[in-house]
Amino acid sequence: MSNNKSKAAIQFIRGIDEPVVPEIRLTRSRDGRTGQAFFVFEQPQAISAETTADITGMRLIDEEGELVTREVKARFVNGSPSALEATYIWKSEVDFERFMRFAKRYADGHGMGYTQSS
Repeated sequence: MSNNKSKAAIQFIRGIDEPVVPEIRLTRSRDGRTGQAFFVFEQPQAISAETTADITGMRLIDEEGELVTREVKARFVNGSPSALEATYIWKSEVDFERFMRFAKRYADGHGMGYTQSS
């Protein structure tokens, strides 16, 4: 559970941090104001056989609060869930900056790096 307000966490089920670290890709419009972050979680705990709760969205939680998206899809292989894919969309520079503050906290807390491709 997420009780430490200074760390960043991702939750599919309220109150339960997802331990699987996702691959995250960002795209932005030419003017930089709008964009999307694509998350792919391979074999996440949220869809394991032991989990019975419904997934209604993805929550990005940090000391500033919560960012939420309902754009979550499960990927199946041979009839079994294998991954979760989520998309977080921002529509202003302020929203993008807020997302990037979360992303930096999440990366710092999970030993992730950032690379920019052209």
